[in-house]
Amino acid sequence: MIDSVITGAGQVNSYLPIISDKNIAVVANQTSIVGKTHLVDLLLSKHVKIKKIFTPEHGFRGTAEAGENIESGKDKSTGLPIISLYGNHKKPTTDDLKGIDIVLFDLQDVGTRFYTYSSTLQYVMEACAENKKKLIVLDRPNPNGYYVDGPVLEPEFKSFVGLNPIPVVHGLTMGEYAQMLNGEGWLANKEQCDVTVISVKGYTHETRYKLPVNPSPNLPNMTAVYLYPSLCFFEGTIVSIGRGTAYPFQVVGYPGFTEGPFEFTPKKNPEMKLPPLYENQKCKGFDLRDFGDYYIPSLKKLYLFWIKNIYDNYQQKDKFFNDYFDKLAGTDKLRKQIIAGLNEEQIRRTWEEGLKSYKVIRKKYLLYPDFE
Repeated sequence: MIDSVITGAGQVNSYLPIISDKNIAVVANQTSIVGKTHLVDLLLSKHVKIKKIFTPEHGFRGTAEAGENIESGKDKSTGLPIISLYGNHKKPTTDDLKGIDIVLFDLQDVGTRFYTYSSTLQYVMEACAENKKKLIVLDRPNPNGYYVDGPVLEPEFKSFVGLNPIPVVHGLTMGEYAQMLNGEGWLANKEQCDVTVISVKGYTHETRYKLPVNPSPNLPNMTAVYLYPSLCFFEGTIVSIGRGTAYPFQVVGYPGFTEGPFEFTPKKNPEMKLPPLYENQKCKGFDLRDFGDYYIPSLKKLYLFWIKNIYDNYQQKDKFFNDYFDKLAGTDKLRKQIIAGLNEEQIRRTWEEGLKSYKVIRKKYLLYPDFE
């Protein structure tokens, strides 16, 4: 499918006339490519006046671990200043945007509320709106854009891993989400951002788009991308999802788990700044790679079996969850439902009303034929 899809960034003639004589800032990382050329390099070759680069979680070259502090600095290749939009500086300031006419946003999202690039988009839109700057979103396909599922975020659980009342799997591209942010009045003070979306050609929400570049260090392949919506909940528990192995977000387990047939040992590698959970300890659990390749893409919903099964078999249940779980879920109900022993069907039933309302909102902002 990848050859028949032309990303927004790939349609240079659609946006080059708008930016050719302007001072430009680019929100980009390693996924911001056209063919095999980075967007920044391509635009510089066409004499576009790029003044600075903004970069999200994981950094401009995409090598930083989740949660790792990203330093601002200069790009070694181009000499352009890089400003990190992570840590304590998630939103561009007035000084950051001084002298900038247009901001280009080109990040490959993976279609989940807790993947932070959508939050970065919101903060960039707010900054552009407040400082009267135009934003151009160079849209990219959503590799998990073929379904919508999960609990809808409740306002009291708002955080950088979830800012708005959308489900875990939202079924939108970043261009569609930008339109939703404006249309639903979700930007700070209900500001409106002057945004233009360069839509993807050849894409529908039925398209199974294989990412040409890994979106972050711990999503190294499409198996991990497909499993990520269901496995990220484990980041709020005592369970390892394989960070520090060759298959992050493709295995689950912990030391002493008796039900899992698979063994793995997380190790810190030279690229990792933070030690992985259970470093150098043998974990037992489940190898989900075949499941992620062959079953998850056709399931079209979150898969809760693993988290329920491992919780049910964990002896110290009061220590299973940490404070991060409710932020990831966007609610405290999922944690309480697992503790109460509800089955998957009972849990899913409590999502129905919120999902139904969300789908009505979502349809207003679709730029591409839907999966239903």
